[in-house]
Amino acid sequence: MPNPNPSVSPWCAAVQRSLFPSITSASSVLFGLSLSRTHQPPIIGGGDLSPQLLRFRHFAVKRVIFWVHVSMEAQFFRFLKIVGVGYKARAEAQGRLLLLKLGYSHEVELAVPPAVRVFCFKNNVVCCTGIDKQRVHQFAATVRNCKPPEVYKGKGIMYIDEVIKKKQGKKSK
Repeated sequence: MPNPNPSVSPWCAAVQRSLFPSITSASSVLFGLSLSRTHQPPIIGGGDLSPQLLRFRHFAVKRVIFWVHVSMEAQFFRFLKIVGVGYKARAEAQGRLLLLKLGYSHEVELAVPPAVRVFCFKNNVVCCTGIDKQRVHQFAATVRNCKPPEVYKGKGIMYIDEVIKKKQGKKSK
Protein backbone atom coordinates (compact mmCIF):
# COMPACT_ATOMS: atom_id res chain seq x y z
CA MET A 1 0.00 0.00 0.00
CA PRO A 2 1.59 3.32 -0.99
CA ASN A 3 2.14 5.92 1.68
CA PRO A 4 -0.50 8.67 1.16
CA ASN A 5 1.44 11.18 3.26
CA PRO A 6 5.07 11.60 2.10
CA SER A 7 6.01 13.68 5.18
CA VAL A 8 5.50 10.59 7.39
CA SER A 9 7.87 7.65 7.04
CA PRO A 10 6.36 4.38 5.71
CA TRP A 11 7.18 2.59 8.99
CA CYS A 12 5.37 5.21 11.08
CA ALA A 13 2.35 5.20 8.74
CA ALA A 14 2.12 1.39 8.96
CA VAL A 15 2.29 1.47 12.76
CA GLN A 16 -0.36 4.20 12.87
CA ARG A 17 -2.69 2.12 10.71
CA SER A 18 -2.14 -1.01 12.80
CA LEU A 19 -2.48 0.66 16.21
CA PHE A 20 -5.27 3.10 15.36
CA PRO A 21 -7.44 1.45 12.69
CA SER A 22 -10.55 3.47 13.51
CA ILE A 23 -8.73 6.79 13.67
CA THR A 24 -7.07 8.11 10.57
CA SER A 25 -3.95 9.44 12.31
CA ALA A 26 -2.22 9.01 15.65
CA SER A 27 -1.12 12.64 15.52
CA SER A 28 -4.73 13.76 15.69
CA VAL A 29 -5.12 11.85 18.95
CA LEU A 30 -1.91 13.20 20.45
CA PHE A 31 -1.98 16.82 19.31
CA GLY A 32 -5.72 17.48 18.87
CA LEU A 33 -5.56 18.06 15.13
CA SER A 34 -8.75 17.84 13.11
CA LEU A 35 -9.73 14.50 11.58
CA SER A 36 -10.81 14.14 8.00
CA ARG A 37 -13.40 11.53 7.06
CA THR A 38 -11.22 10.16 4.26
CA HIS A 39 -8.82 7.29 4.84
CA GLN A 40 -5.79 9.44 4.18
CA PRO A 41 -4.08 10.73 7.32
CA PRO A 42 -4.01 14.52 7.59
CA ILE A 43 -0.73 16.34 7.22
CA ILE A 44 0.88 16.94 10.60
CA GLY A 45 0.94 20.67 11.21
CA GLY A 46 -0.23 23.65 9.23
CA GLY A 47 1.28 25.90 6.58
CA ASP A 48 2.62 28.46 9.06
CA LEU A 49 4.73 25.97 11.07
CA SER A 50 8.48 25.88 10.76
CA PRO A 51 10.23 22.75 9.42
CA GLN A 52 11.81 22.22 12.85
CA LEU A 53 8.39 22.08 14.53
CA LEU A 54 7.06 19.74 11.85
CA ARG A 55 10.06 17.46 12.34
CA PHE A 56 9.59 17.58 16.13
CA ARG A 57 5.92 16.62 15.87
CA HIS A 58 6.68 13.80 13.45
CA PHE A 59 9.34 12.25 15.67
CA ALA A 60 7.28 12.84 18.84
CA VAL A 61 4.41 10.87 17.33
CA LYS A 62 6.81 8.18 16.16
CA ARG A 63 8.40 7.88 19.62
CA VAL A 64 5.04 7.74 21.44
CA ILE A 65 3.78 5.04 19.09
CA PHE A 66 7.00 3.10 19.66
CA TRP A 67 6.61 3.24 23.46
CA VAL A 68 2.93 2.26 23.25
CA HIS A 69 3.98 -0.77 21.21
CA VAL A 70 6.82 -1.66 23.63
CA SER A 71 4.59 -1.31 26.71
CA MET A 72 1.95 -3.56 25.13
CA GLU A 73 4.55 -6.31 24.77
CA ALA A 74 6.22 -5.84 28.16
CA GLN A 75 4.50 -7.53 31.06
CA PHE A 76 5.46 -6.70 34.61
CA PHE A 77 5.11 -9.32 37.32
CA ARG A 78 5.10 -9.26 41.10
CA PHE A 79 4.88 -12.53 43.03
CA LEU A 80 3.58 -12.71 46.59
CA LYS A 81 3.99 -15.62 48.99
CA ILE A 82 1.44 -16.22 51.75
CA VAL A 83 2.93 -17.93 54.79
CA GLY A 84 0.83 -19.15 57.71
CA VAL A 85 -1.45 -21.95 58.79
CA GLY A 86 -4.84 -21.54 57.11
CA TYR A 87 -3.79 -18.51 55.06
CA LYS A 88 -5.12 -18.88 51.52
CA ALA A 89 -5.78 -16.81 48.42
CA ARG A 90 -7.98 -17.32 45.39
CA ALA A 91 -8.71 -15.23 42.33
CA GLU A 92 -12.19 -14.96 40.88
CA ALA A 93 -13.92 -13.20 37.97
CA GLN A 94 -11.07 -13.74 35.48
CA GLY A 95 -8.48 -12.17 37.78
CA ARG A 96 -10.59 -9.13 38.68
CA LEU A 97 -11.24 -10.07 42.32
CA LEU A 98 -8.82 -11.41 44.92
CA LEU A 99 -10.15 -13.18 48.01
CA LEU A 100 -7.78 -13.69 50.95
CA LYS A 101 -8.21 -15.81 54.08
CA LEU A 102 -5.75 -14.36 56.54
CA GLY A 103 -6.93 -15.55 59.93
CA TYR A 104 -9.51 -12.82 60.38
CA SER A 105 -13.18 -13.54 61.06
CA HIS A 106 -13.96 -12.59 57.46
CA GLU A 107 -12.43 -12.96 54.01
CA VAL A 108 -10.59 -9.93 52.68
CA GLU A 109 -11.90 -8.93 49.23
CA LEU A 110 -9.71 -6.82 46.99
CA ALA A 111 -10.93 -5.39 43.70
CA VAL A 112 -8.13 -5.51 41.14
CA PRO A 113 -7.43 -2.29 39.13
CA PRO A 114 -8.23 -2.37 35.38
CA ALA A 115 -4.60 -2.54 34.21
CA VAL A 116 -3.71 -5.46 36.52
CA ARG A 117 -4.55 -9.19 36.48
CA VAL A 118 -4.18 -11.60 39.39
CA PHE A 119 -3.45 -15.33 39.21
CA CYS A 120 -3.09 -17.84 42.03
CA PHE A 121 -0.73 -20.69 41.16
CA LYS A 122 -1.26 -22.42 44.49
CA ASN A 123 -3.39 -21.28 47.35
CA ASN A 124 -0.33 -19.55 48.82
CA VAL A 125 1.35 -17.98 45.74
CA VAL A 126 -0.23 -14.91 44.10
CA CYS A 127 0.99 -13.38 40.84
CA CYS A 128 0.10 -9.78 39.96
CA THR A 129 0.74 -8.97 36.31
CA GLY A 130 0.04 -6.11 33.91
CA ILE A 131 1.48 -3.67 31.41
CA ASP A 132 1.75 -0.74 33.84
CA LYS A 133 4.63 -1.25 36.26
CA GLN A 134 3.46 1.34 38.77
CA ARG A 135 -0.06 -0.10 39.06
CA VAL A 136 1.20 -3.68 39.36
CA HIS A 137 3.61 -2.79 42.15
CA GLN A 138 1.03 -0.57 43.88
CA PHE A 139 -1.55 -3.37 43.92
CA ALA A 140 1.04 -5.87 45.18
CA ALA A 141 1.88 -3.45 48.00
CA THR A 142 -1.84 -3.15 48.81
CA VAL A 143 -2.14 -6.94 49.05
CA ARG A 144 0.98 -7.12 51.20
CA ASN A 145 -0.41 -4.47 53.58
CA CYS A 146 -3.42 -6.70 54.35
CA LYS A 147 -1.13 -8.89 56.49
CA PRO A 148 2.51 -7.72 56.53
CA PRO A 149 5.08 -10.33 57.56
CA GLU A 150 5.77 -10.70 61.28
CA VAL A 151 9.35 -10.55 62.44
CA TYR A 152 8.87 -13.10 65.26
CA LYS A 153 7.00 -15.94 63.52
CA GLY A 154 7.58 -15.11 59.84
CA LYS A 155 3.87 -15.33 59.02
CA GLY A 156 2.08 -12.99 56.64
CA ILE A 157 2.21 -11.90 53.01
CA MET A 158 5.64 -11.21 51.56
CA TYR A 159 7.25 -10.84 48.18
CA ILE A 160 8.85 -14.01 46.80
CA ASP A 161 12.34 -12.49 46.82
CA GLU A 162 11.90 -10.81 50.22
CA VAL A 163 13.94 -12.09 53.17
CA ILE A 164 12.46 -11.61 56.63
CA LYS A 165 15.03 -11.48 59.39
CA LYS A 166 13.44 -13.17 62.39
CA LYS A 167 13.90 -11.77 65.86
CA GLN A 168 14.71 -14.04 68.73
CA GLY A 169 11.75 -13.30 70.98
CA LYS A 170 11.57 -13.37 74.76
CA LYS A 171 14.32 -15.20 76.60
CA SER A 172 13.45 -17.39 79.58
CA LYS A 173 15.51 -17.11 82.77
